[in-house]
Amino acid sequence: MDQSPALTIGLPIAIGIVMLGLGLSLTRADFTRVREAPRAVIVALGLQMLFLPLLAYGLIRLFDLAPLLAVGVMLLAASPGGTTAGMFSYLFRGDVALNVTLTAVNSVLTIVTLPLITGWAVSHFNAESEGVGVQLGKFGGVVVLVLLPVAIGMWLRSVRPQIAERAERPIKAFAIVFLVVVAIGAIVAERDNIVEYTRSAGLLVTILCALALSVGYAVARGLRLDRAQGVAAAYEVGIQNTTLAMTLALSVMGSTEIAIPAAVYSIVMNIFGFAFGVALGRMPERAVAPAV
Repeated sequence: MDQSPALTIGLPIAIGIVMLGLGLSLTRADFTRVREAPRAVIVALGLQMLFLPLLAYGLIRLFDLAPLLAVGVMLLAASPGGTTAGMFSYLFRGDVALNVTLTAVNSVLTIVTLPLITGWAVSHFNAESEGVGVQLGKFGGVVVLVLLPVAIGMWLRSVRPQIAERAERPIKAFAIVFLVVVAIGAIVAERDNIVEYTRSAGLLVTILCALALSVGYAVARGLRLDRAQGVAAAYEVGIQNTTLAMTLALSVMGSTEIAIPAAVYSIVMNIFGFAFGVALGRMPERAVAPAV
């Protein structure tokens, strides 16, 4: 399949702007906060980095997905949490500070885990036969390059906090507008394939998102996290950095088909994220016994 310039050129720019906005909102305290709530951080990271890839793999086997789509689902599951997880958490009374910490920590950890999981998926699903490979050095280099805007944003916030605070909101707003423009451009360019793409991966990623949110919340609460922490964990597991996944699929792996699951998920997760929060708001809160 042909790659749209709107994707191959626009997505790397978009992800850079998004990650710069993330960096402007971060401080060192967001990383050291792990010591304040280690249980919540460990549970949420375990759900995102272990449970989500295992769930994705199980669904791939259940649906007997084609090799390139299977790699795309694993790439999606291995990606860090999306920056909008904190937005959903804020809207539905989650622990926003925990979301910020989780996104910061997970974005660093995925420098190692993302290329390893994706490389394994390419080999396991025999995607090499489709002309796809993963060069770990190049893959990891792109992830590091993507995280550079985060470092720049954090540096600017530390040396010029007033400038960072003024710039944070406009940059985030511009990032959203830019992403919408890129998405529209991609849809127009791939309009003949949209139905096929949705049919191929739509049901699987819909189930993946629904289970990630609901099971993520249930497990977090079952492991005695409070409601706000459970909401934060659920959104961190269910809301993925689909822009990063699509960028890597197109820029590093050179495959539009691998990018399909992330493209579909980017729509599904926002619909389900809102619906999940509304449903949670209608559920009676239950007390959780303190952890021993």
